[in-house]
Amino acid sequence: MSSTIKLNSGHEMPILGLGTYLTKSQQMDEVLPEAIKTGYKLIDTAFAYGNQEGIGMTIGKLIEEGKIKRDNLFIETKIWNTMHTYERAKEAINENLRQLNLPYVDLMLIHYPMAVKPGDAMFPLDDYGKVIEGDGHFTEVWRALEDAVAEGKVKSIGISNFNHKQIERLLAIAKIKPAVNQIEMHPYLQQQKLREFCKEKNIAITAYGSLSSPGDKVYRNMEVPNLLTDPVIVEIAKKHNRTPAQIALRWALQNGVAIIPKADDPTYMKENMQIFDFELDADDLAKIEKLDRGIRCFGVEMCTNHKEFPFAEEY
Repeated sequence: MSSTIKLNSGHEMPILGLGTYLTKSQQMDEVLPEAIKTGYKLIDTAFAYGNQEGIGMTIGKLIEEGKIKRDNLFIETKIWNTMHTYERAKEAINENLRQLNLPYVDLMLIHYPMAVKPGDAMFPLDDYGKVIEGDGHFTEVWRALEDAVAEGKVKSIGISNFNHKQIERLLAIAKIKPAVNQIEMHPYLQQQKLREFCKEKNIAITAYGSLSSPGDKVYRNMEVPNLLTDPVIVEIAKKHNRTPAQIALRWALQNGVAIIPKADDPTYMKENMQIFDFELDADDLAKIEKLDRGIRCFGVEMCTNHKEFPFAEEY
């Protein structure tokens, strides 16, 4: 199995990366050197994570010390929902680069297809607990991203949490096709129809929440069971003498999907890397396929009123 995916932009993306959601900026001087030493090249972050300055400082220091070359890293980030006009998206691109202390990033995504009211709140809510829509549209953000490619600020551009109808509308106006759609995907939410649609359009899939994010107490739907204690996953893990996490990650890889599991602990970083030297057989895959419940850990229910709420569609 190849360790990279060839994107429609012509660039190679590592199939396994380090997710940094909920990792604090001040932790990066310990987490990133360990991750890079372990073999991680893809670092996934976002403006919304609030940790980009720590990532930028640490990467800059490692490059300066000669411990890594910029060309050997694949840095991906995202534009948040409050920046969906063309001008604000251009500001967001520059702000991401400033925070990361980089002249360019390898991949920049539109985090969600929903424009929300600008301000300090990531999800500004009305008196009824529903998100307040903002100016702009994801097509304006896309135009800014296309300009950023021409300016050399971004190598590849993509989307996150888009459904197939939104992708169709984007493709209708795009000069550059999205290279990636980053979506929640795990054995409880297998997204087969969306994956097939993206494959047909030559858009690579990156999965977030591959382990069902049991440690997230912020946005996760806690009614979703912990995938890592599922009897089927545990049984397959014992069969292969692996951890449940390794089984879930290997399942995604065998479906041709890139993964970005979060790991701060060096032990988990190494475990997540050790998934290239075994294979799930047809019986394993069939058992995991039956686990699909179509349930989301990250349904952003406060946004169901938004005209561009992506999860109202089946795929």
